[in-house]
Amino acid sequence: NHTDRGQGGVSDGGHSPDPPPLTLAESVAQWRDEGRVAVWLRVPILQSGFVAAAASQGFAFHHAEQGSSTLTLWLAEGPSRLPGFATHQLGVAGAVLDESTGKVLVVQDRNKTINAWKFPGGLANPGEDIGDTAVREVFEETGIKSEFKSILSIRQQHQHPGAFGKSDMYIICRLEPSSFSISFCQQECLRCEWMDLEELARTDTTTPITSNVAKLLLYGYREGFDKIDITMREFPAVYTGLFYKLYHRELPESYRNIT
Repeated sequence: NHTDRGQGGVSDGGHSPDPPPLTLAESVAQWRDEGRVAVWLRVPILQSGFVAAAASQGFAFHHAEQGSSTLTLWLAEGPSRLPGFATHQLGVAGAVLDESTGKVLVVQDRNKTINAWKFPGGLANPGEDIGDTAVREVFEETGIKSEFKSILSIRQQHQHPGAFGKSDMYIICRLEPSSFSISFCQQECLRCEWMDLEELARTDTTTPITSNVAKLLLYGYREGFDKIDITMREFPAVYTGLFYKLYHRELPESYRNIT
């Protein structure tokens, strides 16, 4: 089942075209004659034996999902210019600050060799906004309900062992608690408590990124969160019906409303 994607071709390995199918080699030759630039080939998992035939024609893996793998073949001259698949893992943590007490929610992971205090968090799900990930992960790990307020910090790290050697983006959000009684996940966490923010900023029993963000948060707590917050606004995307979220330091209203 061959369809166009720009000047490339898309093929489903599990369906036969009508009229009678060409062999893969004949199809590749035809696509070259037609001036196609590239071919994307999706192979359902139950027909994975087809991958070997595709590889013999020069196809290479691009990515795999639960029910299929996708291969590509660059037909134009020069090196392939096809975009790679996902190259970054996205982790999100929530720094839940109780402004009435100056205490922040911290955990110690059960499966780590070093029992360092850190902010609760985890990996974002597909289609999940950053703030929603932080709120969800905090609740799953600690039982604390909270509301997203801002982004505090973004860490980028490459060749991350926990991301299969890929790059890792780790975003720490400022959250405001709406509940305060801890009921932490025994499987994930060894300890969980409300800790004085200044103590967290000074302690040695924490990770470097947690210590640095604690200092940033302490500055905002004392001098005003407007000095540290990266806020979010939503806008309609150029693609019909879709939206995007833009994170930035807040603009004065007089600038936001310039037309």
